[in-house]
Amino acid sequence: MIFARKVWKLLVAIKDGLALLFLLLFFIAIYAVLTMRPNVGAVRDGALLLELNGTIVEEPSLPDPLEFLVAREAPLAEYSERDIIRALRAAAKDGRIKAVVLDLSRFVGGGMVHLQEVGAAMDEVRAAKKPVLAYASYYGDDGLLLAAHASEVWVHPFGGAFVAGSGGKNLYYGGLLEKLKITAHVFRVGTFKSAVEPWIRNDQSPEAREASKALYGALWEDWKADVAKARPSADIALVSTDPVGWLKASGGDAAKAAKAAHLVDRIGDRTDFGERVAELVGKDPTNPAPGGFAHTPLGTWLAANKPTSSGKAIGVVTISGEIVDGEAGPGLAGGDRIARLLNEALNQNFAALVVRIDSPGGSMAAAEEIRAAIERYRKQDIPIVASMANLGASGGYWVATPASRIFAEPGTITGSIGVFAVVPTFERALSDYGVTTDGVQTTPLSGQPDLIGGLAPEVSAMLQANVESGYSRFVGLVGKARGKTPEQVDRIGQGRVWDGGTARQLGLVDQFGGLDDALTYAAKAAKLEDGEWHAVFLGDGADPLATLLQHMRSTEAQSNAPRGGSDWAAMAAGRQNDLVARLLTDVERITATRGVQAYCLECTSGLPVIRENRPRQPLSALLARRFGLTGE
Repeated sequence: MIFARKVWKLLVAIKDGLALLFLLLFFIAIYAVLTMRPNVGAVRDGALLLELNGTIVEEPSLPDPLEFLVAREAPLAEYSERDIIRALRAAAKDGRIKAVVLDLSRFVGGGMVHLQEVGAAMDEVRAAKKPVLAYASYYGDDGLLLAAHASEVWVHPFGGAFVAGSGGKNLYYGGLLEKLKITAHVFRVGTFKSAVEPWIRNDQSPEAREASKALYGALWEDWKADVAKARPSADIALVSTDPVGWLKASGGDAAKAAKAAHLVDRIGDRTDFGERVAELVGKDPTNPAPGGFAHTPLGTWLAANKPTSSGKAIGVVTISGEIVDGEAGPGLAGGDRIARLLNEALNQNFAALVVRIDSPGGSMAAAEEIRAAIERYRKQDIPIVASMANLGASGGYWVATPASRIFAEPGTITGSIGVFAVVPTFERALSDYGVTTDGVQTTPLSGQPDLIGGLAPEVSAMLQANVESGYSRFVGLVGKARGKTPEQVDRIGQGRVWDGGTARQLGLVDQFGGLDDALTYAAKAAKLEDGEWHAVFLGDGADPLATLLQHMRSTEAQSNAPRGGSDWAAMAAGRQNDLVARLLTDVERITATRGVQAYCLECTSGLPVIRENRPRQPLSALLARRFGLTGE
């Protein structure tokens, strides 16, 4: 009886805890619903204020509700690139907006293609004779790429601006796995398919190094060209070739060094900056505190400037993040979810379909499911156009093959035509502790694959054959789509990644251009003139919970943004969080249940912002998997 009472008390405690949790979530939801719709009437004369307290992405991910309860600080927000561009273009034409202000104090970054497109929209504002002012305590490469397009750039006295350039280092676990006596069985096709190298090597292979040098070199030149065009006075050569001498010339004062190199125009704290903006647009009538200025926030401005919905509809399906099996996303490209969106919209009489891709690839099975769903539109004689943002590699290129035309930018990472699979086994490690396997087999495949006793030779041979078959299918799809023989595709395939400029020369990409260019081309293919069509983004507004949580994350990130300065040392120390995230992601990658992969390692390493922006699995999902509460 005593044991039964203890069990009953435990169950009651669990019930009470869950009741309190759901009650808390209920009141949070009520508050968010009441505040999630910005007041259109709140638009006022002054500045458009873009507080970018997070990352610019193709498709904001769905926040995990559990993170709101256990996080010690507000999660970073994610801002849709097309929303920011729409806001800037509307500001350029609206007389109520006198200037645009970018607060980049908590800006983490984004992919280079996104930043370049936002920068081009900032140029449109300046072309309309409206000033664009940027402020941050610290500018990294991504912040500088945006700030270069501003007419006036400010930095905090304790801050600075530093140029790191493209490139970086990967983590390699070959030596660790050998010490732990864990065998990573690798099955791959492609000389350059380096996604498996962290598990079998201690360093980068010569082939992978060759490809990385070409890729990162091209991206670095593209970054410098964009900054030089937007801000010709910036001395990037000095900052990037002699950073120590450059900093010492200003007595170690990073803010003064940034100004001396013309990376920034003015040094001042947030109050100084606010007073400067107030000179241009007027003071904030609701906030008499120093540094206040009249402004309209991004959410309110977007609510007042809805996209047009006139004319025929052109569908846009977004494939953003790693391609995975199941219903994952947004922010991850769940094959089942995206295929379902496409199938449900098949009868909506779209004039054309644009496939917007920002993905390093992933599950080959999920990529094929998405490709097959896109192909169904092609069979109905609906024009299909692909538009690649930062990434359209490996599985991300696989899903582009049904398109009759592929758009990309010089800074797009694409190609990586290759597949692989990794299966870890633990027979050597466990044998040291006296754990062995034995039994009866009726066929060579009985009890296989055996992760404890090791893989049978027949299993290894079959897995390699399966991977080779997947590569042959990949090559065939690309060859059919691009009008090339299998031999021609194999020569530019082999898992090698390419920058967008080289990919265009190789015939993997047809034309430079962004999403707008792809939409315009699709409209012409559908014989529609300007003003006769509008874009419909599949999945937008379909999930009220997603909209609610995304708004909560954005609101919390803005309300908890730091108001003081931050120096370079603080930013460098913050990289430890990124390192932990990389380790956890790599552990998840090798231990999770995965099939044959069409995934690009270079797309998510060596480019810090892209790596940081890669959606991680929600905390609740990771806990569920670790404790066996999911069937995945």
